[in-house]
Amino acid sequence: MLFLLFQLGHDRYALDAGRIVEVVPFLALKRVPQSPRGMAGLFVYRGRAVPALDLCALTFDRPARQLLSTRIIIVNSGEAPEEEQLLGLIVERATDTLRREASDLVEAGIKLAGTPFLGPVLMDEHGVIQLIHAHKLLTDRVRAQLFNSLTEVGHETH
Repeated sequence: MLFLLFQLGHDRYALDAGRIVEVVPFLALKRVPQSPRGMAGLFVYRGRAVPALDLCALTFDRPARQLLSTRIIIVNSGEAPEEEQLLGLIVERATDTLRREASDLVEAGIKLAGTPFLGPVLMDEHGVIQLIHAHKLLTDRVRAQLFNSLTEVGHETH
């Protein structure tokens, strides 16, 4: 398996590259009033409005720093791979990849309420890397609000 590595604060995380559509530079977002926790706004990707989730804001209650290596990782966050629901993930230091076998993933041993997106961990010479499940970042209610609203917006503009 191929993983994209990034940081949230000082901790390292990984995404399964199979869920990644594209990695783009950090860009200006259209803010959305009264949006859910961690939701940074919307951006246009290939003619589509895509919501952007700031993983630093979601996990540490602070926005991602605007570094040269801060990126928006566009992922398919749908429950099934064929169910395309694009979501932008704002992360810091998205600069490395790591190839590992599925058998290298180890359960973290801790399951916290409100963090179903945290998966197993990998180890390398620098320490622990936590896997993030992109399809578990949004609750069902938030997913319905975001993607139903975006579908409605898309129909209005045609």
